[in-house]
This record gives sequence, C-alpha cells and structure tokens, in this order.
Amino acid sequence: MGTLVGKIALVTGGGRGIGRAIAQRLAGDGARVGIHFGHDEGAAMETMTSIIAAGGDAFTLHADFLQPDAAEVLLREVRTQTGTLDILINNAGLGDLRKPVPDVTAEDLDRLFTVNVKAPFLVTQALLPMLNRGGRVINLSSNLTRSGAEGYLAAYAMSKAAIDAFTLALAKELGPRAITVNAVAPGVVDTEMNVGWLRHDESRRFVSSLSPLGRVAEPRDIAGVVAFLASGDGGWLTGQWIEASGGAGL
Repeated sequence: MGTLVGKIALVTGGGRGIGRAIAQRLAGDGARVGIHFGHDEGAAMETMTSIIAAGGDAFTLHADFLQPDAAEVLLREVRTQTGTLDILINNAGLGDLRKPVPDVTAEDLDRLFTVNVKAPFLVTQALLPMLNRGGRVINLSSNLTRSGAEGYLAAYAMSKAAIDAFTLALAKELGPRAITVNAVAPGVVDTEMNVGWLRHDESRRFVSSLSPLGRVAEPRDIAGVVAFLASGDGGWLTGQWIEASGGAGL
C-alpha cells in the first residue's frame, strides 16, 4: 500500500505473535520498523530478516522490561538507530499469569504490572520528546477489560484496564501535537502464547463459535487494525478503544 513511506515505527515485543505481524504489516506499508525484544533475540532477528527479504526496512532493539532502566535503555537505542519516531506500538506484555485470585502472589502482580503497565508508561514517557507531530501511539489492550474476565485472568485484565485509562489520558495530553492515541483490544488470537490449549480441536471449535465470523483470529487480523490507526486514514480517531475480536460474544 505504501501508506507509511518515510515513517519510523517502533513495535515493542515485535519478535513474535501479534507484534511480529504488526511489524511485518507496517514495514509492508512502507515504514522503517524497529523491532524491540526483551529476551528472544532469535525471534526478533527472524522478524527483521523476513521484513528485509520482502523488501522492507527493519532493525532490532533490546531492552528488558523487567529491569528498572528499560525505558532509558530503549531511548538510547532509538536515538542511535533513528533519532526520531512517528509511530509507537506498545505491544509487549505478559499473558502467562493464569491463576485463581486466591493463588496470585504479590510477586506475580509485581512482575505482571511491571511489564504490562509500568513499562509502556515509562517507555512512552521517554520517547515522547522524539515523537513527531502528527504521530501515533497505539496500545494493545484486551477485550477482557470490557467483556469480563474469568477469575484466573483477573490480574491480567486489571493490567490491561490500566492501559485503557492511560490511552484516554494520553490522547488528551498529546492532542495539541496532533498525535493520536488509541487502544486495540483483541480477543483470543492464535499465537504462541495460546498454543498450549488453542490447538486442541475442542478448544478451537469453542473459540471459533464465539465470533459470528466462525473462526479464530490470526495475528494479521490485529495487525490490519493497527495499520489503519497508524495510517493517515486513522488521523481522526483518538482516545478510542477498538475491540478486535471478530464480534466475540455478540
């Protein structure tokens, strides 16, 4: 499409799953894409290689979001690589805390909220000075913040609800710079995070039945929504929470 030619994008957690699909789509639309990774350098390199092989432009950046200096580390890397930024995709997050409320520990919450809440806040804060006028901030939320989570996903849903609140506040703050801020809220997506249970026939049939479209979401489905918001056509949407669940629960 070429709608993002000349733009610089950063996708946190861009090496796998939804993040990889977003990075590939934005690069396909013409952006130069920074692929952030925390621990899986191999996956980030694979994503970068796939983008370059398809004729796109990409680079990798490393910052461990469990470390207190992660935002500063990422800022230094972005400065070294580009010195400027047009699109920030806060995608990196943990989804592996699946415990009933009575079993969740303080340590569990610290780890989850450090990566899912504190990191995107501090990363965005650090990168704001180099985010160009007319830029985009797109946060990955979850449809669980509106549809209601089962008890074993309560902590995860809470962390994403914080992202929803951050999105609204940041949209108001950055509006004078013509920067839009939106949240994309997927339902269940066929990624590595869900492979342990979603690949079973019964589970897949159940998840497919939740959507009128009758199938399970693929990462590219979410990437398409993000790409629209990142494009010029998405410039009049800000402060929005966009459910990308295929109409699950209708």
